[in-house]
Amino acid sequence: MQRSSFLNSTLSLGLLLLIWQLTATLINSPTLPAPTLVFDVLIKAIQSGELPHHLGITLYRLAISFTLAMLLGVAIGLALGRKKGLNNFFDSWLVIFLNIPALVTIILCYIWFGLIETAAIFAVVINKLPNVIVTIREGARSLDEELIDMARAYQFGRIKTIRHVILPQLFPYIMASARTGLALIWKIVLVVEMLGRSDGMGYQIHLFFQLFDITSILAYTVSFIVIIQLIETTLLKSLDTKAQRWK
Repeated sequence: MQRSSFLNSTLSLGLLLLIWQLTATLINSPTLPAPTLVFDVLIKAIQSGELPHHLGITLYRLAISFTLAMLLGVAIGLALGRKKGLNNFFDSWLVIFLNIPALVTIILCYIWFGLIETAAIFAVVINKLPNVIVTIREGARSLDEELIDMARAYQFGRIKTIRHVILPQLFPYIMASARTGLALIWKIVLVVEMLGRSDGMGYQIHLFFQLFDITSILAYTVSFIVIIQLIETTLLKSLDTKAQRWK
């Protein structure tokens, strides 16, 4: 089953690269470099150490922002989902934050706190947090009340109830937030770096944009997509499989 899935993914990716190569050959324009040229630039950027340097900085910001957004989002979402009065009071706040454009939040954070690392990470967290809260809130609303009552009857205590009763039921919602969040948050990190940092993948892509270096833009983009896919397949999927064993 896994071998068949891997083969299908490989064939699909190969088809995409073939279409890219044929299209680039037919157009024959600097605006769409061929994948062979992009990969050549990618290898040179890795060998020079420039790409690993900026990639590491971006991944650091992504990891910090993602962790903070998930921890805060799970806690707040669980509280809103379990406390109806609390949810009614803060629901309008949540709607407002969901609809504020990411660009506005980033600019305001830089204006209020300055062009510093804390402002950059805070801007990313603020943009991701409402989405996590909404997903976890829906999960908290669908918890099995009989299992929670049973935990009370056996005097599990709050910590034990959360660990053994609530979190296993919430895990599909947490994983959904993590997967969609990973796809969203790295895009926000790049915008944050583009607007107010002097390093990172976003800064480099902005520099290449000014130089109209499309090949380097695509090379850096490919490298980041590969890293995100590796995180998804090696970390998130394995965690999902491991956590589903309780069923």
